[in-house]
Amino acid sequence: MESVVNFPCSHCKIAQTWSFKPNTLLFPKTQTAKPSTKTKSRSTLSRCHAQFFSPPHNTSSTKHTTLHVEPSHEYHKLKALLEILMENDCCPLQLLRDDGDWTKDQFWAVIRFLIHASRPKEFLQLFGIWRNIEKSRINEFNYSKIIGLLVEEDLIEEAVLCFQDMKAHGLRLSVEVYNSIIHGLSRKGNFDDAELFLNEMKEMNLAPDTDTYDGLIEAYGKYRMYDEMGMCLKKMRLNGCSPDQITYNLLIREFARGGLLKRMERVYQSMVSKRMDLQAPTLIAMLEVYAKFGILEKMEVFYRRVLNSRAILKEDLIKKVAQVYIENYMFSRLENLGVDLSPRFGQTDLVWCLRLLSHAGLLSRRGMDSIILEMEEKGVPWNATVGNIIMLAYLKMKDFTRLRIMFSQSLSHGVEPDIITVGILFDANRFGYDGSATLDAWRKQGFLYKAVEMNTDPLVITTFGKGHFLRNCEAAYSSLEPEVREKKTWTYQDLIDSVFKDNQCNLSKRDLMKSR
Repeated sequence: MESVVNFPCSHCKIAQTWSFKPNTLLFPKTQTAKPSTKTKSRSTLSRCHAQFFSPPHNTSSTKHTTLHVEPSHEYHKLKALLEILMENDCCPLQLLRDDGDWTKDQFWAVIRFLIHASRPKEFLQLFGIWRNIEKSRINEFNYSKIIGLLVEEDLIEEAVLCFQDMKAHGLRLSVEVYNSIIHGLSRKGNFDDAELFLNEMKEMNLAPDTDTYDGLIEAYGKYRMYDEMGMCLKKMRLNGCSPDQITYNLLIREFARGGLLKRMERVYQSMVSKRMDLQAPTLIAMLEVYAKFGILEKMEVFYRRVLNSRAILKEDLIKKVAQVYIENYMFSRLENLGVDLSPRFGQTDLVWCLRLLSHAGLLSRRGMDSIILEMEEKGVPWNATVGNIIMLAYLKMKDFTRLRIMFSQSLSHGVEPDIITVGILFDANRFGYDGSATLDAWRKQGFLYKAVEMNTDPLVITTFGKGHFLRNCEAAYSSLEPEVREKKTWTYQDLIDSVFKDNQCNLSKRDLMKSR
């Protein structure tokens, strides 16, 4: 049974929640918080300036110099307008009133500025003032563009208001405009109103196209409404709109994300019979779902197809594939995986981790030595993952001579131990290894009094499992009252003390005292 222990992030560097599962860890890998992108800095807006208003290229031709006089003048006007907008507390509505009017280029430049400045709610009012200055601006193109931008910014109510205003002016309503509204409503989960607009399309003698239904299918998938997806597909066919390659790819991706293997494979077989191609995101989705359920043969088939395509493999998916190999004791495939990925990703930490785990899982000293030698030749620095993989393999072999050398080499390579390293030392002591010298070195460096961190790749734990010490740390920590857990920063020494208090570790009391 899974138990969860909450950890206040204000008191410790480790993650907020400990989740105890067979292949998960007490201390997740330390993450660095990403900066917020909601507030746009002046430098960001300056980049927008460069994007919107790059000046025309210079040319030595007299003829072209004459032709560029007017565009250059327009460019300087646009540049001046943007510089005013970038000033603090500048109101585009007031600026438009003060200027009296803007050209088409100026207006759309301001709209793009508002998008980049995260101020989309000003679109509609600004558009209302600008279009009323000159009645010819009340046209299908301008309304369609504004509606599309509002939907992209998830301002669906404003988009619907603009749509109704478009109707009130007697403008022609296109399938594309209806699609924008239907897709925006359905993405928000407002399927009833989306259906009303779909029916209105038919009353206007506008036939929904594949894009109309694709947007609905994607939205149903987002809300895990898989029966409705099937009904939408049937309705699509009944209305004389045949699903195309994009529709089939979309269905496969949504069924894959929902873990509906049989439905996904039925659609895939239909695509095969129709000789349609799988898109790169669809290949990724199918690989991911086969890895998730550990279906080895099919996973390997789609892994090869992904590798031969232009699809981008993300690190978390690579790890899922590797985990399937590990769980099936196919350690040699990890080497192949690392070699396959190396041309795409370079010699990354994950590639070295996979290649080293391939030999460590097989307890091959020669294989591990060859990888270490290759890393040294290429000047690849060690990290906690590398050191702990090698030490866990030596611990499993009970090769204490090499284990002692590795503890010493890790320090000389500048690799700071983490909770996995501490666990290796204490587990080795259970089998007769004398770890007092290493503990003494850690004590002198002040390491034992640092906040607990887990900097080892989780694939290492998937390969070797949690040791005795880590399991006892979890048990000792779980037995504490919530207020005790939260009152202080948890250090390695705190965890050692907790384990000893419960008499769950075989390291002698003398060695514990030496670690203080």
